[in-house]
Amino acid sequence: MPKRNSSVVGREFGQGVRDAIEQSGMTQRGLAELVDWQEAKISDAVNGKGGISEVDLIRLLSYCRVPHAEVDRMVALYRETREKGWLQFYEGGEPVPLRALIDQERLANKITTWSLTYVPGLFQIAGYIRAQLENSAVIKPSDFDDLIRLKLDRQVIFDRSREFLFYIHENALRLEVGGPDMMRTQLLHLLMMAVRPYITIRVVPAAIGAHAGGAGPFVKLEYNQYEPAIWVEALRTGLFLDDKESLDAYDDVLKWLDKHALDAEESRRLISSLEAQGGVSLVDLAEEQL
Repeated sequence: MPKRNSSVVGREFGQGVRDAIEQSGMTQRGLAELVDWQEAKISDAVNGKGGISEVDLIRLLSYCRVPHAEVDRMVALYRETREKGWLQFYEGGEPVPLRALIDQERLANKITTWSLTYVPGLFQIAGYIRAQLENSAVIKPSDFDDLIRLKLDRQVIFDRSREFLFYIHENALRLEVGGPDMMRTQLLHLLMMAVRPYITIRVVPAAIGAHAGGAGPFVKLEYNQYEPAIWVEALRTGLFLDDKESLDAYDDVLKWLDKHALDAEESRRLISSLEAQGGVSLVDLAEEQL
């Protein structure tokens, strides 16, 4: 089956239209008759394919009796569908970008992550997350618990129905977050996850020096039904990219990482060696826990 030509923001917009119709209690056919449209026009909007104007959208939402705040959100999404990429902003203490990423991860069947500075978020334990937040210049302490819970809940995505590939720079594993005991626990967790057959971890050695991933971390999301997307996160923003030029550029970075990273077994041994104490191998400990 060919993949749908639907952008990330287009799918979010389509979900909003679908929710509006469902809460109205009408069917797509009934609503089409009411607004005097072809049913295919509403179907295209629901599937994030466009085909309606901003005036059409407001009219549709009015018939569905959508609250004003949601109308504003949908109009903003509509305008974003006309742009290249989808930029999300943190709103006060609400991690809107992270929630958007989580929604897309649930749709993806393969997730490839490049992590340059920290252990990838999908692997982070609670103490590691808290230590990061305590040293944040922008996250308020009152938001710590909710954000930790959200990040841990995100990790339920790990299952055999998906494939996960992680490229991690060695410096991200050497950076001590939360003290040596915390790092040892974090690395042990990393090794325990690495033995799952649908998870591959590959370390990029620091000895390589300059590398193609220097522009920053990112996540590539691949779907059964849609074209891939790239997720890039900054201080208080997150950006989805799904245009061909961007996808090609990030694929070139992944090809470089694939060529220069250690293989999975070499990576496990390196991670084990970083915090092994008293002659006890973290690899052996990880296997004993399973």
